[in-house]
Amino acid sequence: MPHFLEDFGNASSIHEYGQKARASIEEARRHVARLIEAEPKEVVFTSGGTESDNTAIRGVCGFHRSRGNHIVTTTVEHPAILRSCEQLESEGFRVTYVPVDRDGLIQMEQLREAVDDQTILISVMHANNEIGTIQPVEEISQIAREREIVFHTDAVQSVGKIPLEVGRLGVGLLSLSGHKLHAPKGVGALYVRQGVSMDALLHGGSHERNRRGGTENVPGVVGLGKACELGQLGLDDFDLRVRKLRDKLETGIIEAVPDTIVNGSVNSRMPHVSNISFQGIEGEALLISLDLQGIAVSTGAACASGSLEPSHVLRAMKISSSRVDSAIRFSLSRMNSDEDIDYALKVVPKTVERMRELSPLYREG
Repeated sequence: MPHFLEDFGNASSIHEYGQKARASIEEARRHVARLIEAEPKEVVFTSGGTESDNTAIRGVCGFHRSRGNHIVTTTVEHPAILRSCEQLESEGFRVTYVPVDRDGLIQMEQLREAVDDQTILISVMHANNEIGTIQPVEEISQIAREREIVFHTDAVQSVGKIPLEVGRLGVGLLSLSGHKLHAPKGVGALYVRQGVSMDALLHGGSHERNRRGGTENVPGVVGLGKACELGQLGLDDFDLRVRKLRDKLETGIIEAVPDTIVNGSVNSRMPHVSNISFQGIEGEALLISLDLQGIAVSTGAACASGSLEPSHVLRAMKISSSRVDSAIRFSLSRMNSDEDIDYALKVVPKTVERMRELSPLYREG
């Protein structure tokens, strides 16, 4: 609040107001860097995960165009990656979309085979936003290092929820978004390892060490810094307590509701995500019914709200269309409690049972 009302200076100005804002930004940068175990100078503030992803993809491809024109990514990436790659294809780049298995895990041998002498970028998300599956990023980074290819990972879904060290992961670029760890919406960051060369996406002033033009969003950046500070303090709690709540919810639903199945990897998964298919009913109808009872869930990525298209992630896993159409994603946070789970376990089974009684698809099945 002070940066909206009192400390309102432009962080690029040299007067006192500006320097107070600059000091706040640099403190926030240290908190972000500490959370992912990076150097502060490797952190570039952006408007969120989408801009960070676009900056990574287009920035690397623009700078290295003379060396090659090939990108390797996966079929389950966030739309910010997929749409960027589609646009680059229209500009003459080649993109290989590596498939995943029925758990949503990348096929490593196919990724290795996809890389060629023209490959300049590999982009594979750390954890999937719809099913929570964690990809073997360290193995992928080894392939990238062997071939001297820049490696980017979208870690929007994992930063602040599980311990994450950019050095151990071996990535050159990493995207994160503020609102995924209780910071304000409209702010994010891109980790750029020292020595990685790329073009800027936004051209203007010399902000962010010439890597992102535009006057800094001081209140948003300060909020992101504080969220990262608190997130680091609560990492153990998130992994243990939130995972326990997720497992309680998931186990309770499976035991109480027949013909349900968990989508994604059970062993390599984020602690807060549970994607479950309820055979015989439409996921969107279940979403609306639960929403009316105070339970907010999703049928896919939040950025795809309003779209009637089925989840591209579940389709890429090659599971049945009925299972895709009946899938619901439950996402927990550190704010959730045992009481929340108890309420959900009272409401969800009754709601599914009522909807199935009205469903000719389920009765016929």
